[in-house]
Amino acid sequence: MSPDLRVLHADEHLLVLDKPPGLLAVPGRGEDKQDCLSARVQARWPDALIVHRLDMATSGLLVMARGIEAQRTLSRAFERRMVHKRYQALVHGHLPDPTCDDGWATIELPLAVDWLNRPRSVVCWQTGKPSLTRWRRLGASSPAAEKPGSTPDIVTRVEMEPMTGRTHQLRVHMQAIGHPIVGDPLYARPEQHGLSTRLCLHATELSLPHPGDGRTVTFLSACPF
Repeated sequence: MSPDLRVLHADEHLLVLDKPPGLLAVPGRGEDKQDCLSARVQARWPDALIVHRLDMATSGLLVMARGIEAQRTLSRAFERRMVHKRYQALVHGHLPDPTCDDGWATIELPLAVDWLNRPRSVVCWQTGKPSLTRWRRLGASSPAAEKPGSTPDIVTRVEMEPMTGRTHQLRVHMQAIGHPIVGDPLYARPEQHGLSTRLCLHATELSLPHPGDGRTVTFLSACPF
């Protein structure tokens, strides 16, 4: 088994993987983009089928189905929003606590693919699809590692729940409110590059109805940054 294939759960219906950053979830175009999480999993479980994806730069929890029936069941659960996901991220700048009572705030901005600058997405009120993200701050903002001769960058740790599943949704929504995710080569400003060698976005929690018997199961992955 590949050293980069971390299996958190395996049964006759469901596989739960912890994807490392920098690895494609599914094959891309070209021979150099065939190594991916799904291919590594299918080398061990030939009946494993993809249900959802994570960006190449994002790490954390990803599930695969064992067989077509399990894939259909899980796909329906995603379509009906019966799957609940949480992410942690480090974002640039000081992000104050939301003023709402439960500590969560929402970002509701329509998103569309930026066809002239793919693979980027943008906020677009004319053609964008409705997109909703919940977020809350985890602890106080803190200075990042100080660089010689400069003022330390301030970063804030946040937890996020994507209530919809648009391309790059969390990354674009945080950029749109002025706090791009640390290490984001697409959405952080050029002067913010270099603070991290990876995108600081990790899928930490995933709850879904098990495709075998429908019971709710929850999986966790500790944030590595």
